[in-house]
Amino acid sequence: MELDWVGILGKEVSRWVCSLGVWSESPCLSLTGTMMDGPRSDVGRWGRSPWQPTATPSPEPEPEPDRRSRGSGRSFWARCCSCCSSRNVDDDWGRGSGARVSGSRDRGSSSGGRRPDSRGSDSHRPVSRGTGVNAAGDGTVREGMLVVTGVDLLSSRSDQNRREHHTDEFEYNELIVRRGQPFDIVLFLSRPYGSSDHITLELLIGNNPEVGKSTHVIIPVGKGGSGGWKAQVIKANGQNLNLRVYTSPNSIIGKFQFTVRTHSDAGEFQLPFDPRNEIYILFNPWCPEDIVYVDHEDWRQEYVLNESGRIYYGTEAQIGERTWNYGQFDHGVLDACLCILDRRGMPYGGRGDPVSVSRVISAMVNSLDDNGVLIGNWSGDYSRGTNPSAWVGSVEILLSYLRTGYSVPYGQCWVFAGVTTTVLRCLGLATRTVTNFNSAHDTDTSLTMDIYFDENMKPLEHLNRDSVWNFHVWNDCWMKRPDLPSGFNGWQVVDATPQETSSGIFCCGPCSVESIKNGLVYMKYDTPFIFAEVNSDKVYWQRQDDGSFKIVYVEEKAIGTLIITKAIGSNMRDDVTHLYKHPEGSEAERKAVETAAAHGSKPNVYATRDSAEDVAVQVETQDVVTGQDLTVCVVLSNRGSSRRTVKLHLYLSVTFYTGVTGPVFKDSKKEVVLEPGASERVVMPVAYQEYQPHLVDQGAMLLNISGHVKENGQVLAKQHTFRLRTPDLSLTLLGAAVVGQECEVQIVFKNPLPVTLTNVVFRLEGSGLQRPKILNVGDIGGNETVTLRQTFMPVRPGPRQLIASLDSPQLSQVHGVIQVDVAPASGGWALSDPGGDSHSGETIPMASRGGA
Repeated sequence: MELDWVGILGKEVSRWVCSLGVWSESPCLSLTGTMMDGPRSDVGRWGRSPWQPTATPSPEPEPEPDRRSRGSGRSFWARCCSCCSSRNVDDDWGRGSGARVSGSRDRGSSSGGRRPDSRGSDSHRPVSRGTGVNAAGDGTVREGMLVVTGVDLLSSRSDQNRREHHTDEFEYNELIVRRGQPFDIVLFLSRPYGSSDHITLELLIGNNPEVGKSTHVIIPVGKGGSGGWKAQVIKANGQNLNLRVYTSPNSIIGKFQFTVRTHSDAGEFQLPFDPRNEIYILFNPWCPEDIVYVDHEDWRQEYVLNESGRIYYGTEAQIGERTWNYGQFDHGVLDACLCILDRRGMPYGGRGDPVSVSRVISAMVNSLDDNGVLIGNWSGDYSRGTNPSAWVGSVEILLSYLRTGYSVPYGQCWVFAGVTTTVLRCLGLATRTVTNFNSAHDTDTSLTMDIYFDENMKPLEHLNRDSVWNFHVWNDCWMKRPDLPSGFNGWQVVDATPQETSSGIFCCGPCSVESIKNGLVYMKYDTPFIFAEVNSDKVYWQRQDDGSFKIVYVEEKAIGTLIITKAIGSNMRDDVTHLYKHPEGSEAERKAVETAAAHGSKPNVYATRDSAEDVAVQVETQDVVTGQDLTVCVVLSNRGSSRRTVKLHLYLSVTFYTGVTGPVFKDSKKEVVLEPGASERVVMPVAYQEYQPHLVDQGAMLLNISGHVKENGQVLAKQHTFRLRTPDLSLTLLGAAVVGQECEVQIVFKNPLPVTLTNVVFRLEGSGLQRPKILNVGDIGGNETVTLRQTFMPVRPGPRQLIASLDSPQLSQVHGVIQVDVAPASGGWALSDPGGDSHSGETIPMASRGGA
């Protein structure tokens, strides 16, 4: 049953806003994360009147937020929202008023509630010590009271808690644990713990914590808790008390405030809230009781812990691949992921459900109707932002969104998917990035791709609203589906690219892959749309003399021809087509298609098909780099026993990868006579000068083939997409890489075009190696070679990926990667201040460039 988010959120937000009685003096984030200039009545995504900002986003936001305090003033969120404040906010909970732990540092305030000192070397463990207050809040500590003078959450990256919870790679010093798994803490007491003493741990999250909503968790030490929560004494040594805390496998995920209460004969005591004692709780794919549990360690290593991956693009016959820096453990990314849920206005009580969380993420990674993370742009004009092809990872995007509150320009499907993988892996969901080649976009719920032609079989583009994307990238995430009948656990599709609305909102999924495979389009969420993307048929309609349309050809193997993802433990491709569909042409596959079509808007489409096919069509294209001439070859084969005469028409146009085509810039007509069993090649040469003025993103072209067999009336219809390759960047490591020591990398690029590339920008990024860095190079002459050298300082040991890209108005989709094996620093495991501030828009002098 779906929750009434609108009603729930409207009441909660209205009550909270009224209690605050204050709005920001300047444009700031509203309660749902939108930018605003004054009070508003809607409640964000779930409101009935979606609101969009009038301000123009910053064209090039800095890649990395400043780690230092930006001033003593507190932001609206820091003043009004306890979960975003970097100061003591005990008043929000109605106890511990004004009390501070003596000796604790004043962490100050920073933009967006960031804590500039939240990471450091393992020797700077955030242990809070000092005097507390009694339960009355008057600061009086009576003799004999059991006072908690300090807490050690054992939260440093080298501590057992972080290692056992597989969170030691997070560049944070706060405690980060996974639900359903115990962790240890140490309490420092004013006297030894006695048998008559009672200790209670409390975890709180959200603006109005309630026990009934699991946002206020009370854990009596030594007693059985509720819902899997409990705490036990494992060692009492003088005034130190070691506890083991057990969390519920169904816990809400997020950042909890932590406090301790004691009760003794002398009175009650409560430890004040301290930002250093905040605890992050995440989903746990290592816990069998968690519904996100994954029963394969190599899967968990790849789909949860791997910080980089491969994203595939291009066409089925010409697959391109690029490395993407997910960076889910980089400092600030976890805060950005939780901020997404906050800005969405998602009730905290629903944040323990991965189905709801993944659906919210699919909505919030795109900006439509909720001012989410990324602005989609398929126009080809990216002058007010970043070309989607120029991004090399998710970190720069997420940190910009966290820092500014504005949606980041621009994204396309692989960027949406890359960011979604980062967010879901960061929160603890096993997630992978999946590419579907020849992905259909069904606009009328017919579950078929309808393509219309005139009497001469020339495409009628104004009627062709359905489109077939050369490729489309989405995500699979692993979970059980208690909201569905049995048999639909496992991989679930989540797609953040805004294509069609779902219940009035631009989101998609989670949708069981098993339901897609069997055509069960009545299963939630969004199964009909995703089924059409992978397993619908292309139906060709020809206009007749009386103006009506007739089906002249059904292409059954044209959609979802190949579905791949990065293989586990290597950079090879893993073909997962068999998970999404039965073998093409099999009885099970045809049954799935026709079952699905029966629930579509054209249930009788298969009743009007004609047959008689003895002339076959194949297309051959060259593997050509942008800037070279090319040749297109169509092969006609007569598989019959009689002579066939074919009137053949070829139409060539450029196309966006989404299937949107430009005007035809070259065509060819020819009549071909085929003897029985014979084949003939029809060749169409295309010069660089012919296609260059028409090129669009991805360098893709669409060949429409139509024809008519004179003897038997057979209609030939086929669409073939191919792409022009772009060159790679060559990266070379100059010297050994060691944590904390500067290392140099050399980047070499040769311009393949005879024209000058203007306003060239390089990007460099790698988790544990280099925070996002932007390099402005200026112009690169026609066929010129440039050589750049850049230094970076590794902050984490182990195998790492350093990724670079190049972008200019004349050429994009240029990238390269190098593996960097980082040795640990002598006497230390990780750098105390990982990465340092990144450089935004650094200009590279001409002297540092190599010649042609």
